[in-house]
Amino acid sequence: MERLLTYLHPNPGWGKNGSDSQNRSIPSGTPKIVGKHCILELYDCELEKLNDEAFLRTIITSAAKSAGATLLNLITHKFEPQGVTGLALLAESHISIHTWPESGYAAVDVFTCGNHTMPERACEVLRKELSPKNYSLRSLDRETPGNLDKALREPSSIKQFQD
Repeated sequence: MERLLTYLHPNPGWGKNGSDSQNRSIPSGTPKIVGKHCILELYDCELEKLNDEAFLRTIITSAAKSAGATLLNLITHKFEPQGVTGLALLAESHISIHTWPESGYAAVDVFTCGNHTMPERACEVLRKELSPKNYSLRSLDRETPGNLDKALREPSSIKQFQD
């Protein structure tokens, strides 16, 4: 069965006909913005907050809601003797956090697809709640190359994945 790839994400927040909410026309070959990726680094945070799995679950959930994203699942793991990793699976992509309490450091990654989400808001919630003395926030647009947007996509050969 042939399928035409119209989006990289099944529901990036655009209209049914594949256009965004502003009905802009994008010339062929021009990359389409499919989402935004934010990288947040938090320095000199309180050790107790970075090592508190329940607290981190709560603020990740709040961050997803603040971004306008749909939280599908949240998994976390507390390491011994310290540190927590959390991953929020969003309908629009993901939020991840990795903490190093011994260094007062947290690495955060927020990627959302579509034009209805605001990953910077998620980053602001996490920054505010973790109260770093210093932080760095970088963001970039994720783009679909125009030649990929309308390309016919076929599955890879199944034989290569069999034992």
